[in-house]
Amino acid sequence: MDVLAHPARVPSPAYVWGMTTIDVLAIAAHRDDAELTCGGTLIKAVRQGHRTGIVDLTQGEMGTRGSAATRAAEAAAAASVLELSVRENLGLPDAGITNTPDTRRALATIIRRLQPRVVIAPAPGGRHPDHHVAAQLVRDACFVAGLAKIEPAFPPHRPHKILHTMTYREDIVKPTFVVDITDEFEIKLKAIQCYGSQFDGALQAGEVYPNGEPLYDVIRHQAAHYGTLIRCQYGEPYFTSETMRIDDLMELHVATF
Repeated sequence: MDVLAHPARVPSPAYVWGMTTIDVLAIAAHRDDAELTCGGTLIKAVRQGHRTGIVDLTQGEMGTRGSAATRAAEAAAAASVLELSVRENLGLPDAGITNTPDTRRALATIIRRLQPRVVIAPAPGGRHPDHHVAAQLVRDACFVAGLAKIEPAFPPHRPHKILHTMTYREDIVKPTFVVDITDEFEIKLKAIQCYGSQFDGALQAGEVYPNGEPLYDVIRHQAAHYGTLIRCQYGEPYFTSETMRIDDLMELHVATF
């Protein structure tokens, strides 16, 4: 099925604030961060029958290009391309995200309400201070979400797994695994292109190191690089703090030679 032929509606606020549960939740500092780092994985999850969502921590009001209102419209368009079940914004200050009891509680409340099994967090480091602060904020909020007395309106919940995105951040730590997004890459790129105010004609953005080429070409080359690591065309890398478990050596996919 071509997912672009059946775009999902972005839920209305009334629907979002109900007890809608999802399977995979990406939490990112800024609108467009999730599309850049894990958009292909989110599309793949939808194709596998899972419900997905994104929580953007800020509105992007400090961005050099565009405005918060423009980026909100772009995020809604990208949500439709990605077929998200939920997209929300926590409204933390752009370029001023902090990891405090108040911000942990606010994010934990969303986690308890949506009850994701897998949470995708930012890379554990980065040039933008919001990114590395957000990475620890997400981990801490996932723990706090399991404390019974934090927000009694929703049942305690801790995700089974936290994954950290690694695209453009391999200099910080080596990826634990890479997701094959060969069949999803062009749709990922279409979602990224929804952010024309940020990327059209740009040579650099966020954590993407410039090489003189148009940004969209750099994104393709980065995905191709990670794809080669697992012998496919395009990939998205992730880091986990836990050691991965293997039960059957015959199921190891990437050949040594």
